[in-house]
Amino acid sequence: MSRFLVCVISLVAVLVGVSDLHAQQTAAPRLPREALDVMPPSERVRGEPGQMNMRPLVCQSLPTTQTRRRIVDITVQEWGFFGFAIVDQSDFNNEMPSQQIYAFLGRGIVAPSAFISLRRGGRFPPLPAIENARVASSVGGYWASTSLGGVMIANQNQEWNGPRGMSGRWADPWSATFVSWVMCEGGLGETSQFQRAIAHWTYIDQAIGARDGRNADAAFVAYELGEEDILPGDLLCSGRRPAYRSVAQRRQQLGVGARTHCDIVVNVDEAAMRILTIGGNVRRSVSMKIFSADKGANGILRPANPPDNAEMRPLFAHLKLRADPIELDALANSPTMEVLDCELQIEERHPAFKLYPTELAEGAC
Repeated sequence: MSRFLVCVISLVAVLVGVSDLHAQQTAAPRLPREALDVMPPSERVRGEPGQMNMRPLVCQSLPTTQTRRRIVDITVQEWGFFGFAIVDQSDFNNEMPSQQIYAFLGRGIVAPSAFISLRRGGRFPPLPAIENARVASSVGGYWASTSLGGVMIANQNQEWNGPRGMSGRWADPWSATFVSWVMCEGGLGETSQFQRAIAHWTYIDQAIGARDGRNADAAFVAYELGEEDILPGDLLCSGRRPAYRSVAQRRQQLGVGARTHCDIVVNVDEAAMRILTIGGNVRRSVSMKIFSADKGANGILRPANPPDNAEMRPLFAHLKLRADPIELDALANSPTMEVLDCELQIEERHPAFKLYPTELAEGAC
């Protein structure tokens, strides 16, 4: 595990103030506009849950010299706002790798070998009512960045007005709208650049079209895993129904609805052979995923896919952003992480600091 990943995990352990797996971690407030000039998603809606509606706000378009950095910085800020959840998807030998989540207890972190397993086949529980209420306008704002945002918010209003109220589940998945909102705020304001949608397959198909010589203005181009270098700001996509294994397989079904999911790359750790992504509606939250990686015959780092008998959904596509590259450890340089005194947190809180002070402190942030 890389030094910076140790730093991130340590930060999360410090920020957590509860011991129950399903209780929400302490979240970081969004940064002031002078630190990160982003309009919060909550400003795209108005009204209380149950009476919420969209505000007709546009997305901004920015030069490609800015988009990759903004996409990463905005994504990391939302991860912090939702509580820094981390889901490990790197252990294919575990009996239930897709059903594992880091459990943070008090001010310490449970070791990776002590993951708490959720029941096989069970649905993830809804957020507590108080947390649902806190993030309601943010999820509403994600939906509001898409053409069907009004319909999705109306569906959620019905759920909130139902017998379960704020203790209910989200009426509809919101992972694609999370990505859509990030791209909206990240500077891909035109739908010809990024087709904001409530389903991931819409913009996946746009990126495949760009690869095939269509959609000349598209910001993302679809590649097979390991075909091109992965950079922070790119997207990694998986399929559940169908369980695609390649872009070529999806190309045969362009325009057909599919259960897909994409996460935004925020860190590529070549030394530790890890790729870190952040996505929406992962365990009902905005969560980081840890993927193990390997190198193909061409020497390009790629996420290591699970075997066919694993429960984890396979990755099948790398959507590469047509924008200037940034450093691989962009997560560490994001404003959200920089405002947290990581080195001090490790020194004062991390239980392993007394055993490995130099390795954990020097260069960790």
